[in-house]
Amino acid sequence: MTTHKILIVEDEEHIAEVLIAYCKQQGYCTEHFNSGQDVVNFVKNNHVDLILLDLMLPDIDGITLCKEVRLFSNVPIIMVTAKSEEIDRLLGLNLGADDYICKPFSPKEVIARIQAVLRRTQQTKMNIIYQSGFEVHKEDYVALLKGKDIGFTAVEFKIFLLFISQVGRVFTREDIINAIYNQALDMSDRNIDTHIKNIRKKINEIEEGVNPISAVYGVGYKFKEIL
Repeated sequence: MTTHKILIVEDEEHIAEVLIAYCKQQGYCTEHFNSGQDVVNFVKNNHVDLILLDLMLPDIDGITLCKEVRLFSNVPIIMVTAKSEEIDRLLGLNLGADDYICKPFSPKEVIARIQAVLRRTQQTKMNIIYQSGFEVHKEDYVALLKGKDIGFTAVEFKIFLLFISQVGRVFTREDIINAIYNQALDMSDRNIDTHIKNIRKKINEIEEGVNPISAVYGVGYKFKEIL
């Protein structure tokens, strides 16, 4: 079973200690910051499953931190505030936080909120693929690059989903035809090549020079991870 890592950003030491103790009791791994100064760099360079983020911090406020994290990450964020009247304002700001909780709170309530958000996130992750700047919504037939809809046709989407679901695997044209089409159709290698060409073109219309699907001479194509 995978251990979830919870990042606790809280400047009140006694509250942080209680949260850390309850999280560890549930089997979570924790990291704690008593200010916001190094939070963004930490999230960029480390895997985090959820952030408990205090609204009022001694240096950078929680609203600013939430906005900065949302520029590059979809990690779940639960905002924590000492003022109940702040909740309406936070909701109005549409920061991208996943939940809000007000001090004083029951640690058991916080754990319940964490568990609920992690469950929702896990369900969402099953239907969305994040890879190399792409965001692919499997059920909705939507593929995004840097937040912009690429505009694939249904067939193009199926081909792209096949590649991005198995990064590094080489697919022959026959593999692609068998995976994409449910029944035998009069499809040729040229049809596949045309679809690949159109996929690359649409990607480059959003970001020039990006070519995640590369040809493997004499074999077929593969998705190459973009670092």
